[in-house]
Amino acid sequence: MKKIAFIGAGSMAEAFISGILENSLIDKKNVWVTNNSNEERLKRLSDTYGVRTTYDLKELFAGADIVILSMKPKDAATAIQYIREYLTEKMLVVSVLAGVSMSTIETLARLPIAVVRAMPNTSAAVGKSATAVAVNERVTPKQIELMKDLFGTVGLTTFVEEEQLDAVTGLSGSGPAYIYYLIEAMEKSAVEVGLDKEMASELIVQTLIGAAEMVKNSTKSSEQLRRDVTSPGGTTEAGVKVLEEHQVQQAFISCIKAATEQSKKMGAVLREQLEVTEPTS
Repeated sequence: MKKIAFIGAGSMAEAFISGILENSLIDKKNVWVTNNSNEERLKRLSDTYGVRTTYDLKELFAGADIVILSMKPKDAATAIQYIREYLTEKMLVVSVLAGVSMSTIETLARLPIAVVRAMPNTSAAVGKSATAVAVNERVTPKQIELMKDLFGTVGLTTFVEEEQLDAVTGLSGSGPAYIYYLIEAMEKSAVEVGLDKEMASELIVQTLIGAAEMVKNSTKSSEQLRRDVTSPGGTTEAGVKVLEEHQVQQAFISCIKAATEQSKKMGAVLREQLEVTEPTS
């Protein structure tokens, strides 16, 4: 890895920059970042991490062997069209854009290029992302190993087929928000039953961490672990009965399905835009 160029400087780009540098994957002077127009944001990244920033695309792409697309998905078509004259077949393009297919990226780039499509989540900011990665046929075994190292700096990495990424987006890509939603509900309930919110928050966080570790380390299924702590006539059973009455489990299933479908729709919209802006003739 000689040089990484980030196109987009949001929170996901920052999470990767932090992870890459903390794990000494590449020297900070070889990490370059640009965005559409937010100079203040670029300055903050430069001041915080010592990375290089520029709006000069020739300078940005010179010698770059990895290009990371981390702008908002809705800006993908415009951004890729803007940078495509600087892309070469020797570069590896890595996309963390929800709903944007590898074939769409290639079409926008007008170049047969190695593309990696990944779906991390915001827990990358603390090195705990659950990231799913798909690659096209031009990605070499050496580049795959490089991606394991790259995404390993921000958490767990799993390689999947591209058609599975919409489901991954709905499950783990958006997943942290579902957990935060649950925490919100637990915090509100804690206050209503007379607990101090700050103390309750600590208890809730540790409860979630402990439960996650149990699922991770136990040979039992999550269903069996739940049954193990649900004594007949006990407090847990009383609480779970209310969840079942309100069909909370089904609500979560519907939630993940809806997010998955939205990821598919986002990709379809971009493809439709592509047909308009990229005539075949």
